[in-house]
Amino acid sequence: MITFFTIISKILGLLRDRLLASYFGAGSLLDSYYAAFKLPDLIFNTLVLGALASAFIPVFTRVWCQDKIIAVKLANSIFNYLIAAIICLSSILYFTAPWLIPIITPGFNQPTMAQTINFTRIMLLSIVFFTASNVIGGILNSLKKFFSFSLAPVFYNLGIILGIVILYPIFGPAGLSWGVVFGSILHFLIQLPEAICSGWRYHWIWHISPDVKKIFKLMIPRTVGLIAGQINQMVITAIASTLAIGSIAVFNLANNLQSLPTSILGVSLAIAIFPVFSEALARHDHDHFVQTFSLNFRRLIFLIVPISVLILLLRAQLVRIILGFGNFDWQDTYYTAQTLGWFSISLFAQCLTPMLARSFYALEDTKTPVYISITVIAINIVGSIFFSRAMGVEGLALAYSLAAIINMLMLLFFLRIKVGYLDDKKIVISVIKTGINSFLAGSVIYLMLQIMAYQVNMRTFFGIFTQGLIAGLAGIFIYFILSLIINCEEIIIVKKFLQRYFKLLFRHE
Repeated sequence: MITFFTIISKILGLLRDRLLASYFGAGSLLDSYYAAFKLPDLIFNTLVLGALASAFIPVFTRVWCQDKIIAVKLANSIFNYLIAAIICLSSILYFTAPWLIPIITPGFNQPTMAQTINFTRIMLLSIVFFTASNVIGGILNSLKKFFSFSLAPVFYNLGIILGIVILYPIFGPAGLSWGVVFGSILHFLIQLPEAICSGWRYHWIWHISPDVKKIFKLMIPRTVGLIAGQINQMVITAIASTLAIGSIAVFNLANNLQSLPTSILGVSLAIAIFPVFSEALARHDHDHFVQTFSLNFRRLIFLIVPISVLILLLRAQLVRIILGFGNFDWQDTYYTAQTLGWFSISLFAQCLTPMLARSFYALEDTKTPVYISITVIAINIVGSIFFSRAMGVEGLALAYSLAAIINMLMLLFFLRIKVGYLDDKKIVISVIKTGINSFLAGSVIYLMLQIMAYQVNMRTFFGIFTQGLIAGLAGIFIYFILSLIINCEEIIIVKKFLQRYFKLLFRHE
């Protein structure tokens, strides 16, 4: 369910980016728009996501199993404290934005700076609704109710699209920011009915129970790590603002494209598997934890590595087909495609990281991922400064990918030390088989690209689409054929999963 709605949300996200690219191109307005997210993201991601991702869900799940009334009181206390904190901090940022934005975007000229400040002030309102929405989502997640939780991002993207299509013509550039606010309101409202039906009721409670203290204690290390992560994003934005005009837009557009498989596969699976990890460890069922970890690790590797190869080789076709419209010209296409290519080399690491991190959270260890995160962020910042001097915006993506790979390897290394045996032999064999098959499939894709370039008109949308489609399908076909020939266990896992899925689907129908 999570994967299905994530796909729908990402399709709408691609439509959103296509509209932004076609309306404005990779220019100063989009630079300003994307830069305006940084301050709201700093507050929301550190306070709210820090609490929910690492602390709230395990504690709430345990308390709910013991006493549902106390669990509801716990949720309301966290809800009230987080909302109060967000409103206070948003108010402070509203008035200090004229001093903070120049620090984040030192390369912007005065008109672009003023527009970024205005965008930021409007977007600060959205994080109040996102805070409420994510606490409700954390409750639903803990109860393994994923329908409206999964549907919320779809409505968020719909709000942004309405902002581009309807609010922008009415209010001008500010309409883009009001679209973000509208999307956040929809994100909250769509989850509210299911939470109420599940037993949650809002109460004006500010009780600091031992469980509330435990959540705050657990969230501190994660919050520190997320603050470091947001500082990393701000440094990247600051560097990009000093590069060619449109660099922030190019970086974000490419990042949004490469995050598609990460969200659909890595994040969705991590969200769904987190309660399973928590329950297994709560029962002291070490074998079930290892079996679940190994199965899903191998499943992700089997799916994401060939997708990475596909994106790397078809990056130009993907960017031109999805974004190449209106004011998004060939130069914008080239730089976005090259940046996407550097991002794609770390997709496997980005997909595995959410599951690895939640393995530590299920163990109620929020410190180890933070220490690793801070180390990796330092590497990314140094790499961004170094590579951007020689490669421009592409260097930012390269530094990001190298840091993502190091992050994943360090998480895996320390998890292995903490947990012990992780079904290592099967994982290693799976990685080797997947790597070989992906390389051979990639060779077929490259060959088909060269052949099709002479068969179609590469100056037309239809020609580029046909070239990319045929080359991509050929590569996918070869990959699955090779996996069947060598009796790859992961293809059997995927096959069984699909069989169970369709069996349940038809049973419900």
